[in-house]
Amino acid sequence: MKEIKLIISLIVLFLITTNVQAQKIPAYYKVGTVNGTMTEVKTQVVNALNAKNFKIFGSYSPAGKSSYKVIAFTRSDIYGVTLIGKDQRVLASMLKVGLYKTIEGVEVSLLNPEYIFNAYLGDKISTNESKLQKITQDVKDALKTIGTDFTPFGGGLTKKELRKYHYMMAMPYFDDPVELKTFSSFAEGVKKIEANLAAKKGKTVKVYRLKFEKSKIAIYGVGLLDKEKGEAAFLPKIGTKHIAALPYEILLLDNKAIILHGKYRLALHWPNLTMGQFMKISSTPGDIEDMLKALTE
Repeated sequence: MKEIKLIISLIVLFLITTNVQAQKIPAYYKVGTVNGTMTEVKTQVVNALNAKNFKIFGSYSPAGKSSYKVIAFTRSDIYGVTLIGKDQRVLASMLKVGLYKTIEGVEVSLLNPEYIFNAYLGDKISTNESKLQKITQDVKDALKTIGTDFTPFGGGLTKKELRKYHYMMAMPYFDDPVELKTFSSFAEGVKKIEANLAAKKGKTVKVYRLKFEKSKIAIYGVGLLDKEKGEAAFLPKIGTKHIAALPYEILLLDNKAIILHGKYRLALHWPNLTMGQFMKISSTPGDIEDMLKALTE
């Protein structure tokens, strides 16, 4: 009898685990729609995040539109996890909130931390899953002072899909970054990238920098404001309300500057992207690579 109960318990546990793995994790949440100006709502969001000890690293208007705003933020316990591998997984350090002006007010959206943690940390997430779940909950709790809708939108993927994600056969994975340049040193890379960003080379704008001097790692959030090849060109074709996907990042790992492949990063952040939409932005991954590579030269 005990053996039968044990077998039943194991079967139930297996079914529960399988069901959890099969549940889709939403890419975004619509937190709510808030009355007020963009500046007023931004201030409310910043204050709410600060109350949970999140630090704001930058904000900007994607595509140069005053009706869009992205706020980039993080907290030390996040990169306490993401820095472990000292590789592109550190890109999971920066979280983002999007603000989108409508007739009804300002829509506040969140790029779901759980979605990004699973995609960028992959199977390495397992040993720190409880810590990361708490971080996700802290973000949600902070934003509940702004809105309580938390309506999923923009599509979603299961944990299994996220951890091994690629858009389709022969497309790049997370572990297939594009190398932009190898510098003589970390210091040279920082100097060159920051000089080009200061000059707004290629119609780019520096949104934030997250730098780990001892680890020789720096993440640059870069707005792409070229009207013909940047955000203004590709956002309307694939979904403007996904603005919390931005900005794109350059990652300096010691003396190597890399980016996530556009065919991976864009598809991941727009998981409902159809093949027809993907074809409309077929030149975008290459355009992004060219714009960001120019910042290393």
